[in-house]
Amino acid sequence: MISIQGVSKSYGEHKAVDDLTLEVKSGEIFGFLGPNGAGKSTTIKMLTGILNADSGSILIDGVNIAEQPVRAKSLIGYVPDNHETYDTLTGYEYLHFLGVVYSVPKDVLQDRIKYYSEMFKMTDALSDNISSYSHGMKQKIMVIGAMIHQPKVWILDEPLTGLDPQSAHDLKKLMREHADNGNTVFFSSHIIDVVEKVCDRIAIINHGKLLAVDTLDAIRANSDVSLEEIFLTMTQN
Repeated sequence: MISIQGVSKSYGEHKAVDDLTLEVKSGEIFGFLGPNGAGKSTTIKMLTGILNADSGSILIDGVNIAEQPVRAKSLIGYVPDNHETYDTLTGYEYLHFLGVVYSVPKDVLQDRIKYYSEMFKMTDALSDNISSYSHGMKQKIMVIGAMIHQPKVWILDEPLTGLDPQSAHDLKKLMREHADNGNTVFFSSHIIDVVEKVCDRIAIINHGKLLAVDTLDAIRANSDVSLEEIFLTMTQN
């Protein structure tokens, strides 16, 4: 579902992502781990078309994001880690806007807004300006917005930050259901315990280079060490 082939990205003399090659399958929740400055955010921004790669190629369900950006982006639902949204809109206006952008039929859009807003306890807040929302409420409206067109690929960058325990539980359940329906969840988080519990495969990146990619059991190599210990050992330099 996601194919990254020989991708590099530099900022001046600094190589943020260095010849990254990675395949993410349909039907899996894929965890993407790395310390601050490892290249995670740069990789995600290239995956979503926010940044262009200096070299290499990125395919989303077979669509090259550099050559067909609009088509590729239509396959993606993205939750960034910075809550950038349109604060002057109400929650409903924001979700309606996204539905129109992604050509969701009007009746389907209304049903999805109702379903997800009820799930995340946002119904009463939809008429309020997003500027009045708390950190957690902004996170919820962005999560709902990423799901509104039911894309094949969810790219979630720290999606649990600010969510209350019930909402976090519901999101993890939705992630599992999305993958089990043959779609893909690309999930970046610093909450290693959550990654350990929900992800089918895991990649660890540091200094722009891929250090490991496999199932947790394979990365453990038959030992009983935790993912946190493996992560810290691999990224200590």
